[in-house]
Amino acid sequence: MKDRAGRRRARRFAIGTAVVVALAGMNGPWLYRFGTEKYHQYKINQPEYKAANGKWEIIEFPEKYRQNTIHAALLRTGKVLMVAGSGNNQDNSDDKQYDTRIWDPVKGTIKKVPTPTDLFCTGHTQLANGNLLIAGGTKRYEKLKGDVTKAGGLMVVHNENPDKPITLPAGTRFTGKENGKTFVSKDPVLVPRAEKVFDEATGKFLRNDPGLGRIYVEAEKTGSEYETGTEDNYRVQGLSGADARNTYGIAQKLALDKKDFQGIRDAFEFDPVAEKYIKVDPMHEARWYPTLTTLGDGKILSVSGLDDIGQLVPGKNEIYDPKTKEWTYTDKVRQFPTYPALFLMQNGKVFYSGANAGYGPDDVGRTPGIWDVETNKFTEVPGMSDANMLETANTVLLPPAQDEKYMVIGGGGVGESKLSSEKTRIADLKAADPKFVDGPSLEKGTRYPQASILPDDSVLVSGGSEDYRGRSDSNILQARLYHPETNEFEQVADPLVGRNYHSGSILLPDGRLMFFGSDSLYADKANTKPGKFEQRIEIYTPPYLYRDSRPDLSGGPQTIARGESGTFTSRAASTVKKVRLIRPSASTHVTDVDQRSIALDFKADGDKLTVTVPGNKNLVQSGWYMMFVTDGEGTPSKAEWVRVP
Repeated sequence: MKDRAGRRRARRFAIGTAVVVALAGMNGPWLYRFGTEKYHQYKINQPEYKAANGKWEIIEFPEKYRQNTIHAALLRTGKVLMVAGSGNNQDNSDDKQYDTRIWDPVKGTIKKVPTPTDLFCTGHTQLANGNLLIAGGTKRYEKLKGDVTKAGGLMVVHNENPDKPITLPAGTRFTGKENGKTFVSKDPVLVPRAEKVFDEATGKFLRNDPGLGRIYVEAEKTGSEYETGTEDNYRVQGLSGADARNTYGIAQKLALDKKDFQGIRDAFEFDPVAEKYIKVDPMHEARWYPTLTTLGDGKILSVSGLDDIGQLVPGKNEIYDPKTKEWTYTDKVRQFPTYPALFLMQNGKVFYSGANAGYGPDDVGRTPGIWDVETNKFTEVPGMSDANMLETANTVLLPPAQDEKYMVIGGGGVGESKLSSEKTRIADLKAADPKFVDGPSLEKGTRYPQASILPDDSVLVSGGSEDYRGRSDSNILQARLYHPETNEFEQVADPLVGRNYHSGSILLPDGRLMFFGSDSLYADKANTKPGKFEQRIEIYTPPYLYRDSRPDLSGGPQTIARGESGTFTSRAASTVKKVRLIRPSASTHVTDVDQRSIALDFKADGDKLTVTVPGNKNLVQSGWYMMFVTDGEGTPSKAEWVRVP
């Protein structure tokens, strides 16, 4: 690979030099008159250039089908589910205007799909049956300081009755004992009963630990005079007798400060055949910006997010069982920032790379490490460079997945920091003492980089911006192929569209890559012109698809169990060097924990190719995969869909 990459770099230089000489010889002034853009377009469309660098193309949907795509997932039908929800648009949220599209990249068709609720900033992952689990989303948009007219915040309701829980309806009024100010709840709240505490040695009763419920409250009227500055106890109006004695609220500062987004509990399975959302049991916790990670038994771990009052979920993680369609809490509590990058390891534990999308204290849950979900033991993985710049970093499980090497790419400082990192860091989790070491650097500090696994085991790293949400016109129009076997980047064609916040990428079954979204704050260097959401789709065709031919693949079984084999037909069977199972992506906010490429053992006999799926359920999670074969030149076939039960 290193020699081939070197030959390609030399060929690119020769192509560029030849074109410049030819144009200059024909008409030197012409080159200046029409400028570098004309020359650039000429160069990137030369067959030799595309064979060495690939090509980017922009797709614009008809206006009635455009949307602000925040999430995208490849379905087992080969179509792409594109979810906007309210699309980071407050007006859409207020009008309950929610959008979803399904795009067929082969036929070029696109259709609207009814969207049941605001799935803006939801979580998603592929299920074993081929459905997509979608959980969480937006209940309320943030309100910036200055836009908040009613003082409000978190009220913790206490129930000291050990015999029964109590439910307080929306509209419950809380009046401070010291400040005398009244606040009203926005939603109902169930407060569990108190827990009796006994001395372990003597069995003697010690006390009741009150049950706690959390609720968002607002002042009855507008104005700063209703703000509070200190903690107070609050009487619950409408209660009498024992309920009035046992139930009370405690709140810290209730003010006109910025109010964060609020999440929802709703969960759905999207059926790719019926092309519709199916409502399932809601989560116990409301979550905005959650990560969903598939475990080895096919159940789904849901972690982090902002809850229904805009607070970071306090370490309460839960698991979805696709068989019962129900959620249960994990036994232990562990807190992470929102959209944490969490990957299932081959030993059944979960690797946290430290990368995340923001929201959460800067000193809680940000250390990379290996998490045993069952015991809650967390083992730090040391050596991370630029450890204070892991927000908006990308994490990819480098191919093949059996090597269990992870790369963390770029990132930035917490919140709206201007800090950005040019580092890549690689952790080998099969090492006796795993640690991060620096990989090849990017040219610029990069937030929101995309990382896309290709069938030839390379990884396309592209896009991003140097500053928060592309501020100061800082989008990075560069792409590099990373080669794991040589630990090198190789420059390829530059993308045409800037991609930062709310962008993502998807590997398509034909070996191309789809890029969507981007949500710049501003559209100019001076940060005076508001940015617009990028609705155009961009397709990258890698160099391997500009070669003379590609191997074919057909005729195999649709289902292959772990540890079992299946036989396919390929006229190029004798030339095949690699077979890969690639899990379809579910991408958002620089987070795609589904993406993985698994090496398969294979044998060729004439035009028959027999492949064997590894037996480890943590390596090969149940579900649908794209199976690619790749020849000695690194050219992949089109994918065959294979289900691993």
